[in-house]
Amino acid sequence: MKKWKQYVWLLALVLTLGLAACSNNAEPAKETKQEAKTEEAAFPVTVKDAVGDVTIEKEPTKIVSLIPSNTEIAYALGLGDKIVGVSDFDNYPEDVKNKEKIGGMEFNVEKIISLQPDIVLAHASSAHNSEEGLKQLKDAGITVIVVPNATSFNDVYASIELIGKATGKEKEAADVVQQMKQKIDAIAEKAKEVKEEATVWVEVSPAPEIYTAGKGTFMDEMLTIIHAKNAAGDQEGWPMFTEEDAVALNPDVIITTYGYYTPNAVEQVLARPAWKDVPAIKNKRVYDVNSDLVSRPGPRLAEGVEEIAKVVYPDIFK
Repeated sequence: MKKWKQYVWLLALVLTLGLAACSNNAEPAKETKQEAKTEEAAFPVTVKDAVGDVTIEKEPTKIVSLIPSNTEIAYALGLGDKIVGVSDFDNYPEDVKNKEKIGGMEFNVEKIISLQPDIVLAHASSAHNSEEGLKQLKDAGITVIVVPNATSFNDVYASIELIGKATGKEKEAADVVQQMKQKIDAIAEKAKEVKEEATVWVEVSPAPEIYTAGKGTFMDEMLTIIHAKNAAGDQEGWPMFTEEDAVALNPDVIITTYGYYTPNAVEQVLARPAWKDVPAIKNKRVYDVNSDLVSRPGPRLAEGVEEIAKVVYPDIFK
């Protein structure tokens, strides 16, 4: 009898442990199903673009970008392999040269439709010139996201978050924005070492029609971040200056952004007879910077701030 009771007790123990093990093994499977359900629930998703509310029914697998800034954002979010078409103006990153070209300011509607994208990333800066083309894309059943025009870093952060939400890359978007902010904060902290503010003249178009960057531009915000004075900071947007008025501002530093299409941009500025007494000319402090880094509303703007800091305050930003 005693042996029989021991046998029953051992059998009960084995069954209990076995059931517990089964229960434990079953739980992760339930969690996995729940996680999968959560991931599936991410779409459809509705975003607010420059035109209104847009609903994306499922996670995009094919994307066409109509403007370089959208392309750079998409790549930064890890969407490079999903991009099937880009504009003729796209030049970064290097992989864009392997993508189908869909045209410039006037994009090729038929070409885009033939690529069968799930979404097209358009931009408010050019949307008014391409309303008919965008309508044709929508009529073909393609979701169009019109990213709002950006004139500040906060606007750029919002554009990154918008594209991230529309493509299922919200976490990646948050990471990109955080990295940009951290880089800019570090530059701003370093700029506290500036003892005397430099006056900077930014030239975005050469003589005879000289244009500069005033308030409400990335360049103006960048100069503020590094504790420099924008020589044209009392003007709005992109004003045109006469040579006489520009010289009267007497800048310590001159920055040009058109060296990519004007050969010897720096040498041309240094050789201007009317500018010979300007401190920036006398001290040969004229620099050409990469236009894309300081004007394209994407993740590399943080690099643009660093580029400007290095030429304006080389002793501090070595």
